[in-house]
Amino acid sequence: MTKIPGERRGTIGYADIGDMLRARVARGELRPGDRLVPVRELAGQLRVNVNTVARAYAELARQGVVVTHAGGGTHVAAPAEGALFREAREARLRELVGSAVLQALGLGYRPEQIEAAVLGQLARWQAVEPPAPAREQPVEQTVVFAGSHDLTLDLLAARLRRRDLPVWLTATYGGSLEGLMALARGEAHLAGCHLLDEQTGDYNAPFVTRLLPGRPVALVTLALREQGFLLRPGNPKRIQAPADLARPDVAVAARQRGSGTQVLLEHELRRIGITLEAVRTGDRAYATHLAVAGAVAEGGADVGLGIRGAARAYGLDFIPIATERYELAIPERLLDQPSVQAVLATLVDDDFRRTVHELGGYDVAETGRRRMVN
Repeated sequence: MTKIPGERRGTIGYADIGDMLRARVARGELRPGDRLVPVRELAGQLRVNVNTVARAYAELARQGVVVTHAGGGTHVAAPAEGALFREAREARLRELVGSAVLQALGLGYRPEQIEAAVLGQLARWQAVEPPAPAREQPVEQTVVFAGSHDLTLDLLAARLRRRDLPVWLTATYGGSLEGLMALARGEAHLAGCHLLDEQTGDYNAPFVTRLLPGRPVALVTLALREQGFLLRPGNPKRIQAPADLARPDVAVAARQRGSGTQVLLEHELRRIGITLEAVRTGDRAYATHLAVAGAVAEGGADVGLGIRGAARAYGLDFIPIATERYELAIPERLLDQPSVQAVLATLVDDDFRRTVHELGGYDVAETGRRRMVN
């Protein structure tokens, strides 16, 4: 049975009691199925007339926030028993977010800065607790993505859903090579990649030529982005350069083979004559930048290579190592599809570019630029 500790005493009306209980439901202090304090007991706690509490309970029952069973007391309604239970929680969420946004605006932050900060934090927690799969959407309003993870893809997905005719981005994150192979198999509309070819110094195009020979593919720049060392605050191991990764006291969070980040890491090590075998990477390969950042933040590794946005999301230090070109590979035959056109239009939207810039570590001067391969 749920009590109401610490509430105010004095002149309280039935509407006050209703507001008080709805707020506790919204905050999650009262959960579906919880039994409320009996009418007489609550009236005694609040020093009000029994009829005042009874009227408050009756009004809550009418609204669907609570249900009353003869001889069984009054309980918080399950979501299926009353839509107002959900409405109360949604109102509380709007209150929390609205308060934070107003405070940030009052401190002089621009809307795109606030959106970028919220996006980074949401991405961090979704890396730990992925969101439930969205309901199935019409095929013509869906664009399928495969390949390398980037924080800007979450922003892109949100913008696509807000269009007059919504488009849903369905993403499967693996390495850049996995994305291009999914494209070759016809399993995706877009592949995200940032693969450095050591012989030419070019990004992505040589790999598209090898994996999709003879198939015209557009490479569309999502952004130029900084890759660097993700380090715990204060950099306790004093890691400064790629050579430090070979020290026996340094544990490195590595990405999976085939990811552009792992290709870059191995390239940086080879440049100074160090093999990957000389680095303590452990048995685990991390699938995303946020997973690497989480490992460093939680002490599972001393350092990992990743993007600046991931460092910001976890409050880590960051030492830049390279600037790379992240592109979306799109088969030419798919460029005129409405869902793909929606992606291309979003990339050149000024508001989208400003928010990407605020994520940190991104250069959007060439975002949306297209080049053809094959």
